[in-house]
Amino acid sequence: MPKIVDPEARRRAVADAVFRVARRDGLENASLRNVADEAGLAVGSVRHYFASHSELMLFAMRELTRRVEVRVRSRVEPLLAAPGGPDRASLVEELLAELLPLDAARHDEAVLWLAFTTAARVRPELRPRADELHTGMREMVEQVLRGGQRQGGFPEDLDVPAETLRLVALLDGLALTAVLQPDRITPDDMWRVLRLHLRSLRGA
Repeated sequence: MPKIVDPEARRRAVADAVFRVARRDGLENASLRNVADEAGLAVGSVRHYFASHSELMLFAMRELTRRVEVRVRSRVEPLLAAPGGPDRASLVEELLAELLPLDAARHDEAVLWLAFTTAARVRPELRPRADELHTGMREMVEQVLRGGQRQGGFPEDLDVPAETLRLVALLDGLALTAVLQPDRITPDDMWRVLRLHLRSLRGA
């Protein structure tokens, strides 16, 4: 009896191979052949699921985003249900911390995110997806700040659009430093900077 293959599971397994190659050798080396070798498949098998290298890269970007969003969403529901006060402040910190490379899994995601967004600068087919990811992050941060403002956690006169840009830049900068100069910043450092920044907003 022929083996039944779940197409979506196979596509995600190939995306995992893209991630491993990109982390180890750089995204520029994630060719169809190298990815197929990493996945233990023939190139023809990979082409059965992805018509082109660009299609594979776009799927890998979507899969990376999906995994981050699943984790972030698990933090959003408790935050929406929480009243104001110290408990909500802690939930805000934990939600935003999901965007920082505080452990091995999130560090790998940050490495991949940087690789894809850097590639999007010179690969037009990847730019819309990269722009969508940046927009989604900015909108989430703005919603967190506005929600905190409604709950009384942030001042009524807080300049939310400007503070959204500042907080996104802070998160991006911490993640970039952790990826490019991991010996210069620790997870504790990132936690401390994030908490200090949020406290400064509450007292603005």
